Formats: sequence, structure tokens, C-alpha cells
Amino acid sequence: MKQAIRGLALSLAFFGFGLTALLGQGSNEKPNILFIPVDDLNDWVGHLGGHPQSKTPNIDRLARMGISFTQAHCNAPLCNPSRVSLFSGLLPSNTGVYGNGERMRDKVPDATTLMQYLRSAGGYSVQGGGKTFHGSGPYDEASWDYYNMPPRNRRQIGERDEGLAEDAWAPWGPLDVDDSELFDVKNVNWAISELEKSHDKPFFIACGFTKPHMPWYAPRKYFEMHPRESIILPEVLDHDRDDLPYWGKKFAREVHTISNGSNFSRHGEDHDMITKHGQWERAVQSYLATITYVDHHIGRLLDALENSDHADNTIIVLWGDHGWHLGEKQHWRKHALWDVTTRTTMIIAAPGGYANGQLCHRPVSLIDLYPTMVEMTGAPERDGLDGQSLVPLLKNPEAEWDRSVLTTFGYQNHAIKTHKWRYIWYNDGGEELYDNEADPNEWVNLASFSKYESIKAELKGYLPSRNVR
Repeated sequence: MKQAIRGLALSLAFFGFGLTALLGQGSNEKPNILFIPVDDLNDWVGHLGGHPQSKTPNIDRLARMGISFTQAHCNAPLCNPSRVSLFSGLLPSNTGVYGNGERMRDKVPDATTLMQYLRSAGGYSVQGGGKTFHGSGPYDEASWDYYNMPPRNRRQIGERDEGLAEDAWAPWGPLDVDDSELFDVKNVNWAISELEKSHDKPFFIACGFTKPHMPWYAPRKYFEMHPRESIILPEVLDHDRDDLPYWGKKFAREVHTISNGSNFSRHGEDHDMITKHGQWERAVQSYLATITYVDHHIGRLLDALENSDHADNTIIVLWGDHGWHLGEKQHWRKHALWDVTTRTTMIIAAPGGYANGQLCHRPVSLIDLYPTMVEMTGAPERDGLDGQSLVPLLKNPEAEWDRSVLTTFGYQNHAIKTHKWRYIWYNDGGEELYDNEADPNEWVNLASFSKYESIKAELKGYLPSRNVR
């Protein structure tokens, strides 16, 4: 009788373990993390509809595996401060890291990055490669057990249009090279080799892409998937800048500087240069082609994971570090506080207990990824983080979410994004206000209309009280 009872208990225990493992709850096995940063990726991916001609079957495939956030925004519209904010869990206004020239450890020497915390509190092995922090190296040695740095070949220069003036700003065009020669592909190859291995610890592998950051050079086959003659340009308003305050106009006037040895010559605004030389269609084609190139190799990563022993126990997180303008407000690149600049692609796919194949329309922030990874891995909760875990939205994308997003560009220049509104406050008191439901292109600045004073007053309450220099 005792043996029968003991056998029944063991059977029940085994069944219970299998059930909880299947549901992703109650198991002691910690999930792995595949972290995929994509440089300068806005919302021009198929399932988000940012551009009708985008071809991103693999990013869209990942979206079907998890939750894609349609209103994901950066905390800074520039590579270094955006990534420092994400990995430190601290807003730029709390670190003083506003530009690409500032180092995280100079400003916040005691910061514990996401990777450091997973190593110390979660028992993870942490590896990275490609562009994770700003640059294509480790940036912060304390954050990694290992960092992959494949050798770079001489920079490949894409084909320019025949007859294009030498002084024309046109850092884009097709390459006649095999994918295997390119830096991002070498890094993906390394990440795939790690996914194929057995690991003694739960792993965090960051495989960062340097594209679609400029220059927009990619193998010719990706350009051929986006014929130039049929390219659709972004919808723009000719006089969109007229109702902007001083700093809004200043940020919109991106002036390109060309280096000639030790001399620098200024060649006017980017948009004027591009339209003057007939490069708008070529530029849009090049951006789309470079995204499709990245998407293809994201597909290789997903295939490798699905064919590995880690497929059923790995969280996949894909994110872009900020948005990107291609002529909207006659502006190019990032370096501003409008929706096109701040909105990016963010997808989280996880096994067990989470929704999948759904869009979440709540406004969320890249800074929310740190506390989200802490909760999803079962690591002890961390105090002092500026973000909030997205786990409730991963379980129910329609859950209540009464939060705004703060984006900062330089000292005391901020944007507040709620579900309906975008409010921009500049350091000289200049303001912009947009009703994103009625005016998704942000063509009409409502800040000067007295009827919106109460709305502005409410949104001002979300501005940071602390602004570290």
C-alpha cells in the first residue's frame, strides 16, 4: 500500500511538473533571451504598415509569435542616449546622457545594466555582438561575459546614380557583394553558432544590427525587390514647418556637413539637397532595401532558434532604437521630437502564459524593457528603474495602461506621448501640441490655441522635475 501511494504521488508530481512547464509557470528552468537591437529602424515593417511597400516577412513572422507594440517609443532620438537609457533603465533626464559623445560610466558610474543584473541576480551568461550599445564593440566591458567583434572589411561603397554631382549627399545605393562579406551577417553567423550549442546556464544573447543606419548600402538583390520607378514617397505637407516654434524649426533644418580632409563644407539642408539632385525615390528605395536585407538575416536567426534545443524556452525581443524621417516635415534622419522620430518597432515573443499574434496599441517605451526582462526571468525585482514591466500587456494587450512616454532630445527638450496627444516642450518655452487621433501626421500645431490650455497643463505635469546636465 505504501509503495502504491508513493508511486501515485510521484506520478502526480511528474504530471504537475509537466503541466507547469507546458504553461511556462512553476518551472525552475529560467528562460533564455535572444535580444535583437536594430539600428535606426522606424515602423516601416509590414505588420505595422509604416510604409506600404515594406517587405519584412521575418519580422512579421516574429510579430505573429508574440506581441507587437504599435506605439513603442524611444526615450531619446539618438543612438547613444537611447541605448544607454534602455540598458541602464534610467531616463536621459536622470543620467545626463543626451548625445553620442557622452559615456554612461562618466555620468552614472554606479549604474547596473540589464546584463549585469541578469548575471549577478539571475545567474545568466551574457554575450553580445554587433551594435548593442552605441558603436560596434562592447562599450561597457562590465556588462558582458563575452563580446563578439568580427573583423571589418574595407567599407563597401554603393553604386551612385550615373551623372550624380560629386557634391550631392547620397550615402545609399546597391552593392555588388555577397551577403557573407558584410559585418551584420558575420555577427549573425556568430549568434547562430551560439544558439546551436548547449549551455550550462540560461543565456542572454544580444545580436545587434548596424543597419538600416546610414549609409544605406546593401546587396543589389534587395534593391531589386523595391523597384525605384514604383517607389511611394511619404505623405508630406509643403508648409509643415510654418507653425513650429524656434527649436522645432531648428531641429527640422538638418544641415549636412561634408568632410574634405581637414576642411568641412556645409551643403544646405538635407531635404533641399535630396530634392535638388532627384534622390528622394532613391533614398526611400535604399532604406526599404536595407530593412529587407536586415529582415532576411533576422529570419536566419529565427530559423536557427526554432531548430535548436532552446526553441521552447527562449524569449525573443526585437527593437529599434528610435524612428527615422525620410522627408516628413522636410526633415531627414532623427534628431527631433515628433512621432516619426520617436516611434519604432518593438516585439516581444515568449513561451508559456503570454499572448501571441496580437497588436498592443498602448503607448510604451524602450525603457520598459529592463523591468520586463527582470520579471519574465524571475530575477528579484529591482528598485530605482524608470520603466514599468510590460508583462500585464504581454498577457492581455488590452489591459489598462495609464502611462505616458517621455522622450528627451538634449537638455530640457521633451516630448510627452499619450494615447491621444503629443506635447513637446523646448528649453526656451516653445511648445507643440498634436491630436494624434485626428492628426496622425502632426501637421497642425495646436499649442497656440487657448482652448487647449487645460490639455497642455495636464501634459506638462508629466515633464521631468529633474534634468541632469
